[in-house]
Amino acid sequence: MAQERTGVATFKSNPITLVGPEIKVGDKAPDFQVNKNLMEQASLADYAGKVKLISVVPSLDTGVCDAQTRRFNEEAAKLGDNVVVLTVSVDLPFAQSRWCGAAGIDKVVTLSDYKSKSFGEAYGVLIKEIQLLMRSIFVIDANDTVQYVEYLGEMTEHPNYEAAVEAVKKLV
Repeated sequence: MAQERTGVATFKSNPITLVGPEIKVGDKAPDFQVNKNLMEQASLADYAGKVKLISVVPSLDTGVCDAQTRRFNEEAAKLGDNVVVLTVSVDLPFAQSRWCGAAGIDKVVTLSDYKSKSFGEAYGVLIKEIQLLMRSIFVIDANDTVQYVEYLGEMTEHPNYEAAVEAVKKLV
């Protein structure tokens, strides 16, 4: 049974339970299996040798998640070819693709954790009560060591975009 963490996060001020360990700077990044589309899977190894900014959102179809993904799409264009920006949610791949097309998102890679919640459990962001992922940011270097982590305490708040981007810039 996966570890459960309580008292660390809320959704609209209501306490929620996060499933999985708390990832810390210096940890080896856990592997995961997510979907690029309905049939094709992706894992951490698919982005080997690159700096990875992983932006985790509950659902692209909500205001803060929309803004967060748009902001990182803009930043991704400036970060260079050695950086990949991944947005992970449990939205179905169809919904992610539709949203990206409508929003003009072309630099961020969207990945869906809908099938196994592998990412959510590995990174400690799966919300037990509603089976969505808690808003968070992870920056992982080219050697798959975690260099920056932000777990938000309240799901409806924005992450610290500047700090995440600065963490990436230090690695390229």
